[in-house]
Amino acid sequence: MNNYAVTVEALNFDLSLRKSWHARLLESRDDRIVLLGEFHRDINHPELGIIRRGTRSREFFFADRWYNIFEFTEASGELRSFYCNIAMPPTFEDSILRYVDLDIDVSVAPDGTVKVLDLDEFYENAERFSYSEELKHGAEVALQELLELIERRSDVFQFLPAVTKVES
Repeated sequence: MNNYAVTVEALNFDLSLRKSWHARLLESRDDRIVLLGEFHRDINHPELGIIRRGTRSREFFFADRWYNIFEFTEASGELRSFYCNIAMPPTFEDSILRYVDLDIDVSVAPDGTVKVLDLDEFYENAERFSYSEELKHGAEVALQELLELIERRSDVFQFLPAVTKVES
């Protein structure tokens, strides 16, 4: 079952497709799914700069958490960054993993610097799509949980140096 092809679909709140890519399944458990993606061309990302062809992405999706975590490593194996999405828990069926991206992102540099991104976009879409209080609260709790996980150097963040600063 491991190492087979998976299509990942990041959806907007209205369930329209935001972006899609292919990855390989590394691990599938009741509580999480781990995928491995690779960039096949250079990408100019607005927050991360140029992501070079050959960069790998270890992608962690959790059944009971409102975020996912991407660990980017250069082709050389050196950590490039972590990029986390506040998102509704994914569904995984017929080799397709889907999740609703709730706009808030967290970037973590190899030196431990943390940036919270796109809060304004989240609140604009909360109004535009009439997010329920429960959904807004879930996203805010997820952001705090994720920031605490990073600060404690728990789980996938265990090898980061101490946080130098948090920016938003």
